[in-house]
Amino acid sequence: MPIVITEPAVGYGAGAALVFFRESFRERGAKVAPGERLTPPDIYLAAFAATENGTRVAGAGGLVTFDNDHWRWRGFVGLPDINLDFYGAGGRLGTGEQKISYNVDGVLSSQQLYRRLGETNTWFVARWIYFDLDATFDSSRPQPILPNPSRQLTSSGLGGSIEHDSRDNFFTASAGWKGSLEAIFYSPEWGSDNKYQTYRAQAFGYMPLGERFVLGGRIDTRSVSGDVPFYQLPFIELRGVPVARYQDERTAAAEVELRWNLTPRWALIGFTGIGRAWGTRTTFGEADNITAWGAGFRYLVARRLGLYAGLDIARGPEDTALYIQAGSAWR
Repeated sequence: MPIVITEPAVGYGAGAALVFFRESFRERGAKVAPGERLTPPDIYLAAFAATENGTRVAGAGGLVTFDNDHWRWRGFVGLPDINLDFYGAGGRLGTGEQKISYNVDGVLSSQQLYRRLGETNTWFVARWIYFDLDATFDSSRPQPILPNPSRQLTSSGLGGSIEHDSRDNFFTASAGWKGSLEAIFYSPEWGSDNKYQTYRAQAFGYMPLGERFVLGGRIDTRSVSGDVPFYQLPFIELRGVPVARYQDERTAAAEVELRWNLTPRWALIGFTGIGRAWGTRTTFGEADNITAWGAGFRYLVARRLGLYAGLDIARGPEDTALYIQAGSAWR
């Protein structure tokens, strides 16, 4: 499968993924009796991608279900070599410089074990997040005031989440919602150099308006405490806002989207969002509003899966960005 990258934080790029389905959706569906749950097939992948600013990422992972989809495992191991710009907490470096470039490279791993609560759409999730990264700032620029900004750090975090997912379609939903509460604790007791905590609460949902319109809404809040590495500070995630552009100890974002199904296969999208980052120098009330908006189109590329793909054009505070979408823009 081809990979097309349009993220403004790293520039345009491309790659490829080798994806193996142990069963096709059609084969899995043929085994399901009427009224029974259709479980996703086991999926394994290996991928490589690169962008115009020198960023490279390689990795492998998978999704495996057990016991009639009462258990799931999701895992990924990657080798990132990523070039980004750091703007400081709240989007302000505090050094008189607008931004400073940095690179992170090393190893990362994300392992998740899901357990369904009875026959409901609610899951308990155990997580282990591991990073062994070397973060280096541009040596020709004034260095930001951060603890150990250029040395290699190992972060090992254990935690979990509770998740609910009642969407009518995994790929492009028209009804239902998904939400989660997550906490991860990094500590030297299980291999981390620094002791800190990360928290996230998010939810997004869809509601049909008549036969042709679908209204979607999303909220996302993130926070950290302790001796957190700068590259793990929460950031505002909105279409039109580059990744890691607005970071701080706490962030919050809200977004709405309207989909107009023009025909059985074609749809138009309009969306707008707002976010704030605060905690280091400002309170929530003092933080600036970061807004973005845009429009796009969708085409139903796989009827059996209900999978739409398309293109979004978004305008943020600084620039205009282009996004290629497959399925929902919200994960």
